[in-house]
Amino acid sequence: MKRRSLLLWAGLSPVLAPLIAREARAFGQEGAFHPRLMLTGAQKVDAARRSAPSRWSWEVIRRTSSPARLVVDQIMTDSSDVLHEPFLVWVGDGNIPALTPPELRRLRQYFELGGLLYVDDSNPKEGSFGRAARREIQRVLPEASIVQLDSRHVLFKSYYLLDGPAGRVTGPSHLDAIIRGRDAQVLFASHDLLGALARDDSGTWTFDIEGGASEREMALRFAVNIAMYSLCSDYKDDQVHAQELMRRRGRRQQ
Repeated sequence: MKRRSLLLWAGLSPVLAPLIAREARAFGQEGAFHPRLMLTGAQKVDAARRSAPSRWSWEVIRRTSSPARLVVDQIMTDSSDVLHEPFLVWVGDGNIPALTPPELRRLRQYFELGGLLYVDDSNPKEGSFGRAARREIQRVLPEASIVQLDSRHVLFKSYYLLDGPAGRVTGPSHLDAIIRGRDAQVLFASHDLLGALARDDSGTWTFDIEGGASEREMALRFAVNIAMYSLCSDYKDDQVHAQELMRRRGRRQQ
């Protein structure tokens, strides 16, 4: 049985989760969830949200016992480091310049290797970052179409059973996505997930949530599901270098 199928059963039956978590720990840091932040040009991550990726990893460890990195890297899009691991987060709150040719080439390589990109709009009600990100990703993957993922997609069942995405902002009940082969490779969200995860230096939640405490819990569960979707794809089935695993997953997209 493939690991994603196993994880689906874990979401339905918490009794199995520790067994899967023990298996996941065997992969060490190469198999750990690592929500790396992707930066383009002179872009910087909003200071208020810089704690969010570490919190994301901490929730994965606490809730699933799966491995995750608490010290999270920030990666320039044109860097070869983009290719070292299969998950990236692109966050922003406004319009962005067009990607440079080196950035376009690197992202094409990343997607050909099977990487997954989560696009998180911090200001979804204004929406300029989300629109710009869609524009630029379609330059990277001009042959790909953006489709809607509703609650029937495995992403919403990968650990918790969810009705849809969640975050600081109550947004649409679906995600937009680019699917290549059998897997979603780009997830476009309009909910400010990092805003829901961020804490200040005292450990207090940085931002209020539109839906209150219950909606924050849904955001935390959604974050865990994204991590599990990333961790439990077929490229994690062998203990080899992450880049080779991504190549193997990328061949499934062709």
